[in-house]
Amino acid sequence: MNARILSAALAVAALCGNLALAETIVVDDQVMVRPSNVERPARGITMAAVEAKFGAPQTRHPAVGKPAITRWDYAAFSVFFEGDRVIDAVATAQ
Repeated sequence: MNARILSAALAVAALCGNLALAETIVVDDQVMVRPSNVERPARGITMAAVEAKFGAPQTRHPAVGKPAITRWDYAAFSVFFEGDRVIDAVATAQ
């Protein structure tokens, strides 16, 4: 019985994980999380799809490291790519 409840709880948490958005911020050396409604690209989509949906970035930083990581900056968020795929998108201070 407990295993079924735990499985159901984990399934609900996994489904809700895509719906909840938050920003991690640092204030006076304290890490805080606050809700965020900034729309950002999803992991795994291509550079072309990001540009088609969000337009041209304000800044394109050159790729660094191996594997190559590229950053694009928009007004409200930054997108990090490995190759041509999104690995993360982070809301920035406005």
